[in-house]
Amino acid sequence: MLRRMALGLLLVIVVVAGGAWILVSRVGVEQVTPDLYVMTGIGGNTAVLVTPQGAVVVDTMTFVRQGEAIRARISQLTPEPVVAVINTHYHRDHTHGNPAFAPGTPVVSTARTLEHLRQRDADYWSAPAARDLLPNTTFDAGYERRVGGKTVRASFLGRGHTDGDLVVLFVEDRVVHVGDLLFNGYYPNIDLEAGGSLREWSHTIDRILTLPFDRVIPGHGPVTDRNGLIRFRDFLNSLWTQTKTAVDRGASADQVVELVDLDPFGLRILWFAPQLNREFVIRRAYEEAKEHRSDGG
Repeated sequence: MLRRMALGLLLVIVVVAGGAWILVSRVGVEQVTPDLYVMTGIGGNTAVLVTPQGAVVVDTMTFVRQGEAIRARISQLTPEPVVAVINTHYHRDHTHGNPAFAPGTPVVSTARTLEHLRQRDADYWSAPAARDLLPNTTFDAGYERRVGGKTVRASFLGRGHTDGDLVVLFVEDRVVHVGDLLFNGYYPNIDLEAGGSLREWSHTIDRILTLPFDRVIPGHGPVTDRNGLIRFRDFLNSLWTQTKTAVDRGASADQVVELVDLDPFGLRILWFAPQLNREFVIRRAYEEAKEHRSDGG
């Protein structure tokens, strides 16, 4: 049974919004299994696996101060150190808390994610404190580590949100953290510039569904199960099929926005990412469908 707990820490995050400084002072914590926790705040969901030989952290939110809060909360759960940080992909709301962790900490990602961090977020990662917490262990297909009797298995299963997203299976806990391959209940970001693909995304989810898990930690939104992942896959399929059909019939981008019906999925807009909305995902789908058609697909 899931157990929600108050964090008991004050986290002050400075956010620029319309020229005003907004103070945010809460990070939520949810216990998914006896040894696995999810922390939530401004940015992507963070998973923390606690073992007798150390903690494994998946994603670190948006700010260094959040990374510090994650470390402080872990110290309340266990006296053991953080022995690994895993980044599901390169976006700042999943990686910019990395510099709060100790230099020399193993940081794991796909090789493509490391390339994107260096090329697309170079200003942030060029600072010495940040550079020390770039991924230092990368892979193309898979990575596995045993910690305190637990198996942590990271895999690249295909394009979707970007071309470098990994998924993390906590084997004994039967929980998978899929990062932004799942926006549970929200409109997603389709990062075409970083190799993302709406057309291939649902196939990637099909591969995730072959893994042995019961619970799913999304990049954004509440913890869910297989059915939650299937619902999101169905949304992706519907968005792509409707858009591709309209493009093949010669519809313009504005016409596609009018034609595509996403109401059955009841998706919402993330409060801290209002640009991720219905029109955004349809126009992204239109861009890829047009490119796919020009390639003869």
